[in-house]
Amino acid sequence: MQTLLTPESIRICSFTSPFKISPTGTAAKSLTSQEFSAQPPSSVKFPLDNKSHGLSIRGGSLKAVVKSPNNMDTRPIVVIDNYDSFTYNLCQYMGELGINFEVYRNDAISVDELKRKNPRGILISPGPGTPQDSGISLATVVELGATVPIFGVCMGLQCIGEAFGGKVVRSPYGVVHGKSSPVYYDEKASNGLFAGLPNPFTAARYHSLVVERDDFPDELEITAWTEDGLVMAANHKKYRHLQGVQFHPESVLTPEGKGIIQNFIKMLEGN
Repeated sequence: MQTLLTPESIRICSFTSPFKISPTGTAAKSLTSQEFSAQPPSSVKFPLDNKSHGLSIRGGSLKAVVKSPNNMDTRPIVVIDNYDSFTYNLCQYMGELGINFEVYRNDAISVDELKRKNPRGILISPGPGTPQDSGISLATVVELGATVPIFGVCMGLQCIGEAFGGKVVRSPYGVVHGKSSPVYYDEKASNGLFAGLPNPFTAARYHSLVVERDDFPDELEITAWTEDGLVMAANHKKYRHLQGVQFHPESVLTPEGKGIIQNFIKMLEGN
């Protein structure tokens, strides 16, 4: 579900690793280093330091690469941006963790182009609508899920569910927007996404759709849920590196969120 601009989605976004932006097409835009604003698809702003950073918008898409000299694997994590303001909060966490990443709007890169990049992993962001509205996100799960680690957030989990025959339906409990809920997880699950977290932990929810539990795909397993039984996380039974969460780990309403992102990164390092 697309988020409104709130104090937590308009955040000061300062990275520990320097940005390198590849300028193409339109002229670069300059912003102050303490600004972060998520605009409609035709206009995106990003936090920049004019001394070391640059920005270009390529056909409505932003490409950003964080370079980290201490990172042994120089391949990027590719972030598929489903036109959601929270995407860049996810990017902030990865930047703070010193991770190389590239961001592409869901209609600015093809699955074939994504394959040629040989990404270290893929993060599918939240976004408005259904998986059918998510550009290459759904096809990415179908074509790359068996071989490339994928972490889906909100819309990303719904894409994973639908890719394996699940039904994405309206939540029987209605729309939640900025609601903080306890999330319970299976401590025996081997995906490691929630390692070190309390059980339950508190998570932010911004959604009206869920992957239906009663007809959940056989190839997937539910790894986290709400008190009322809604699916909050799942992974593939065979391809454990393919997983997603319905809640928003990048929200300030998810105190353990950065730890979840860090656990995903640790799993990449184990591959």
